[in-house]
Amino acid sequence: MPRRPAKVTQADIARAIRAAKEAGASAITVDAEGVIRITLTVDAMPIKAINGREEIWTPSEALQRYLKSTESG
Repeated sequence: MPRRPAKVTQADIARAIRAAKEAGASAITVDAEGVIRITLTVDAMPIKAINGREEIWTPSEALQRYLKSTESG
């Protein structure tokens, strides 16, 4: 019986971990279906734009409330 293809690869997980660290995430989970979830903290550091402008992106209050309401724990 042939092996079934992986739902998530090691490369996918490595990319998710790098992105999560960059965003200041508090946790990463991978479920049995291969869905990668990155848990962000409400008080995450603002993200600087990479397009050369001096703009700084911060989550809106609505996004912060949503992130807080979706935290499991």
